[in-house]
Amino acid sequence: MDQAPGSPKGPDDQGSQPAQSLPVCYRHPGRETGIRCTRCERPICPECMVSASVGFQCPECVRGGSGTGHAPDASRPRTLAGGTIAADPRLLTKILIGINLAVFLVGQIRSSFLDHLVLVGQWPPAPFTPTEGVAEGQWYLLFTSMFAHEAIWHIAFNMLSLWWLGGPLEAALGRVRYLALYLVSGLAGSALTYVLAAPSSGSLGASGAIFGLFGATAVLMRRLRYDMRPIIALLVINLIFTFNPGMNIAWQAHIGGLVAGVVIGYGMVHAPRERRALIQYGSCALVLAAVVVMTLLRTAQLT
Repeated sequence: MDQAPGSPKGPDDQGSQPAQSLPVCYRHPGRETGIRCTRCERPICPECMVSASVGFQCPECVRGGSGTGHAPDASRPRTLAGGTIAADPRLLTKILIGINLAVFLVGQIRSSFLDHLVLVGQWPPAPFTPTEGVAEGQWYLLFTSMFAHEAIWHIAFNMLSLWWLGGPLEAALGRVRYLALYLVSGLAGSALTYVLAAPSSGSLGASGAIFGLFGATAVLMRRLRYDMRPIIALLVINLIFTFNPGMNIAWQAHIGGLVAGVVIGYGMVHAPRERRALIQYGSCALVLAAVVVMTLLRTAQLT
């Protein structure tokens, strides 16, 4: 997520200065940034910046760490979205990856384990007894299917995406907001799949939640005025695979998660300070309400 470099001046410009690259984050030397700590003026990247009353501060300044010469703030350090700064900004991401891997391993050892997790709208009619579809009251499948994977390539791709997207988002939003984004986006993807896919078709995977992270990352990058081309290009590539008939992908989960991620992400990073919690969690509640309404309407249609 590099910022777009400025346009260099031509060689014939009289008295012009040579173009200079952006400074790099003092904690992550490989990341260019145009943001500086308002207290010590060291360059900081989005993962390191902490929202302050004016501008952003680095973690050392807000904690009163060694080498800054500043006392800690009276208030607790906050992330860009108002979350509490954590010692390990990727802890929840690691836990989510661990849960997905654990479920995958159990499913490989005992294949019947996945039968109780896969999202199925409605089991086929007699001679089967319809007791395990969402339409028959098994709403928990909307949630459990988010952590189930069958193919090694599927979980590998999703977990790599989760690691790449999740860490910066967790650092920028804080753990509670990040977890809300992940879970609600995943549920939105499951709900849209339930509404649009064939009732007896099975769907599983964390793709809905991952696409929610894609959407929120795009919103965050735009908020920080970063170059949007890398994330847009990656999203377009993923959408091409999504709608490839030969891939057998539940595109509904991807689109549902993406839309939810954009809505929630916008509420998270653009909420004004005085109404931050109301707008942030209100956006999550709005998407959850849409999930419930879609599920109820589809269930009424199938029963």
